[in-house]
Amino acid sequence: MTAPPHRLSVAPMMDWTDRHCRAFHRALSKRALLYTEMVTSLAVIHGDRDRLLGFDAVEHPVALQLGGSEPAQLAEAARIGADMGYDEINLNVGCPSDRVQSGRFGACLMREPQLVAECMAAIGAAVDVPATVKCRIGVDDQEPEVALFDLVDACAQAGVSTFIVHARKAWLKGLSPKENRDVPPLDYGLVRRLKRERPALTIVLNGGVPTMEAAVEHLRADDGVQLDGVMMGRAAYHEPALLGRVDRALFGAETDVDAYQAIEAYKPYMAVRLSEGTPLHAMTRHMLGVMHGRPGARTFRRILTVEAIDRSAGLDVVDRAVQAVREAEARRDDVADAA
Repeated sequence: MTAPPHRLSVAPMMDWTDRHCRAFHRALSKRALLYTEMVTSLAVIHGDRDRLLGFDAVEHPVALQLGGSEPAQLAEAARIGADMGYDEINLNVGCPSDRVQSGRFGACLMREPQLVAECMAAIGAAVDVPATVKCRIGVDDQEPEVALFDLVDACAQAGVSTFIVHARKAWLKGLSPKENRDVPPLDYGLVRRLKRERPALTIVLNGGVPTMEAAVEHLRADDGVQLDGVMMGRAAYHEPALLGRVDRALFGAETDVDAYQAIEAYKPYMAVRLSEGTPLHAMTRHMLGVMHGRPGARTFRRILTVEAIDRSAGLDVVDRAVQAVREAEARRDDVADAA
């Protein structure tokens, strides 16, 4: 049986999961589902579509995350995204930022499940690709046991079958977006209960998943509940080498992809983008954590941080950064042999 596409996905993260980040993550995993940064429906309709939505074919499978609360606008934006080739259209019902709240989208929509259902019905009618929801378990003083099920049930009646649930409340009053990623307690049990009580739905757990071991553990069914997937966020970005273990751990591949292999696989993409005028640092900034834990990792980061910002910087900068790690590892091995 083929593993479901949501078995492991990388969360949409503002200012991080741009097209260059996704291309690098794809060099580490062929199977993980990747998401864009959130793009508002009006920006899709009226903005620079190539800049906002452009992506490389290597990124598939890749999902477009939209922000908005006006069904007709979301339907038009979804149609544009599907026509551009995205494999899924996702609606953001989880972002807690002030800017998002002022636009009446994101986590504040947890309070309006029927409106979300109308939005999803409009998106679903506009596209042939899957239309999914990413949400919190509630906001502010809502009871999560009520708010989450109300939202899911309303959207399911509108034809939605896949929900990515960040297992925290969002506190829109008194906490910053950063604090909302850490302060409200995680309630994984509620997400598992949702899957137990709505077994026909695809339920993906998100929030506080720091390692591949943790992702695998969440997918265990010791309690009789088989979640359909796990979405990783900051851990996958800050230590992207863990994505090199995804395909073997969760999709049945025979081997892992190490950091050296991923960088080599990413270099042709970087070469094309450089020829188009993309500065090197726009791409290498997503690689800074890939050598985490290795000898020479600090030098690797320094070279990419300092030298890649030069307007004339090319792939030789990447080669020097990689060589610094290789040399540091060789020195470590020499010391170990001598001992």
